[in-house]
Amino acid sequence: MTLHSRNDPELWGAAVGGDEQAFGELFDRHGRTVYNFCFRRTADWAVAEDLASVVFLETWRRRKQVRLEGGSLLPWLYGVATNVLRNHQRSLRRYGAALSRLPEPVAPETDADLVAARLDDQRRMREILDRIAHLPRRDQELLVLCVWEELTYAEAATALGIPVGTVRSRLSRIRARLKEPPPLPGHKGINNALREELS
Repeated sequence: MTLHSRNDPELWGAAVGGDEQAFGELFDRHGRTVYNFCFRRTADWAVAEDLASVVFLETWRRRKQVRLEGGSLLPWLYGVATNVLRNHQRSLRRYGAALSRLPEPVAPETDADLVAARLDDQRRMREILDRIAHLPRRDQELLVLCVWEELTYAEAATALGIPVGTVRSRLSRIRARLKEPPPLPGHKGINNALREELS
């Protein structure tokens, strides 16, 4: 059996047993998804990259507690990412005044079009986050997981540590509070998925 043919439980078992290549394959498999998830909560590509790294480091630190839902490590990673983002947001509030005096870092890209596209993505993502900012934080987190990341109710329940019934009832409440959703950068078909979920 080749490394790439192994599923998440097999790779995770090998990684916990000391197989660094197996952990690297799990990172390759899920790293981009976690990175995009962090971007959609921060609207900052550089911060999202840092936070995605923290998610995998924290997952490894807590490796004895990891439980795979439906044969995938991804719900667990979303749960860790949600906690990492909460900590990040608390830090931003605590040091907000100091951070506001610093200029935003610009990625050292040589392609001007790529830099412009990344900055445009960040601007549009901030507009989206502003639009859902009136929702309670736990509802924002659930919206991101079920609609933007397309997790099942069971996977979202695992990620957030809540019952499946709570996921259903909260989504029903979110549907009632949100109207036409704004477009999301970098995710094909997200508008249709969001409209269907909230209709």
